[in-house]
Amino acid sequence: MRQVRVYSADPLAAHSELELGRAASAHVLRVLRLRAGDALTLFDGRGGEYPARLAHTGRATAVVELGARVPVERESPLAITLLQSLVRGEKMDFIVQKGTELGVTRIVPVAVGRSVARVAEEREDRKLEHWRAVAASACEQCGRNRLPQIDAPVDLPAALALSASLEMRVLLSPEAPDTLSGVVRAHGTGGTGTPCRSIALLIGPEGGLEGGETAAAARLGFRAARFGPRVLRTETAAVAAITALQVMAGDLQGT
Repeated sequence: MRQVRVYSADPLAAHSELELGRAASAHVLRVLRLRAGDALTLFDGRGGEYPARLAHTGRATAVVELGARVPVERESPLAITLLQSLVRGEKMDFIVQKGTELGVTRIVPVAVGRSVARVAEEREDRKLEHWRAVAASACEQCGRNRLPQIDAPVDLPAALALSASLEMRVLLSPEAPDTLSGVVRAHGTGGTGTPCRSIALLIGPEGGLEGGETAAAARLGFRAARFGPRVLRTETAAVAAITALQVMAGDLQGT
């Protein structure tokens, strides 16, 4: 039987009783159709999870009884920060959802010259709340107990600057002389000689980054890398590259 997992935006405490928020209550009662006495698992995105029981319900409310905190984690040893050029609507939702499932640590939407999507300042908070809800739902599905950090959209210089502390910085480019696997291997066999534990992955828009943007990334230590012989759509490139990085240096090794 599939385990029912529910995210709570409110902090959880062991052996306590909690009334779920409106959205979570509606999901439990109307979508999952749980009844009093049914088992479920709660997590608050801060690590660990709590076995729980649906204690009692109202017309639109659900109250749960929490058990002891279980300190289980399903995070990758490779911290991936995805610098994703903004794309429209469902494509961005797809990237957030799949990036979360694949273990990305942080997602930074980036406005670049050829971005076909823009987020108006007055809609920024609402869009960010929506993306975080998409990530929370993905965590419910995939078993993660920590939500990835999702930033408000920034311009490219700001995105490049925030990646300065990471061990590796990679820009996907179909014209690059080096492959993604070659760049990752070079990190372990060259410079540091140690496995990579943090990486910034910059994905351009459908039309690619402009020349000045690519040069700016290179000046800040981003290495261009190609990914296979075909040109991928931006949402495909993000998911495929994240998967490859997890296979090479993360928690999908040996799968």
